[in-house]
Amino acid sequence: MNITILEAKHISKDFPGPSVPVRILSDITFSINKGEFVAVIGKSGCGKSTLLYILSTLDTDYEGDLLIGNENMRGKKENQLAKIRNEKIGFVFQFHYLLNEFSVLRNVMLPAQKLNKYTEQEIAQMALQKLEMLDISKLAHKKPNQLSGGEKQRVAIARALINSPQIIMCDEPTGNLDKKNSEIVFDIFQRLTKEINQTLLVVTHDTSFAEKTQRIIEMEDGRIVSL
Repeated sequence: MNITILEAKHISKDFPGPSVPVRILSDITFSINKGEFVAVIGKSGCGKSTLLYILSTLDTDYEGDLLIGNENMRGKKENQLAKIRNEKIGFVFQFHYLLNEFSVLRNVMLPAQKLNKYTEQEIAQMALQKLEMLDISKLAHKKPNQLSGGEKQRVAIARALINSPQIIMCDEPTGNLDKKNSEIVFDIFQRLTKEINQTLLVVTHDTSFAEKTQRIIEMEDGRIVSL
């Protein structure tokens, strides 16, 4: 049975223009089921990053509806959205955004500490499990500035997984990586979908990466041209 994790219904967005508003997104409608590995592709400026900001609840200024786990995000206050983001969405960006003053383990623990559902000891154990899953537990007590680019991105993926999110959203996750490390990141994502049925939505300009995912959503001029 397919469980819908995310649903976009007729999402449109305008940016202010010099005389009239400029339409950036137009009537975006699609859904993603649990365990799907989906790539969003399109030329620079086609609206894919803007769409990701809306889907991740970071941008609330749009027309249409966004449902995450069958819960409509429309009309929710910022503190409610922040809780949903922390609990239901994992984030992996082009830049890892790790904090150099903390160890790798502490960086991975941060979203779970913010959620405040578990004890410090339980969170540390959960974080270590995620690092082990990604074969980087040996890095737990290093600082991010001691790691390679590929290692940093794997730590960022572990951090995205810590709260067992319904969906992980990625913005150009291989944009700063060489071919070998890009392949490692892809293999990790593929493993997550197969082993723990993790749902993934990846915005990428890397067509070779996108072609290996389960489904491609292609955008052009703010519209979806193929699903």
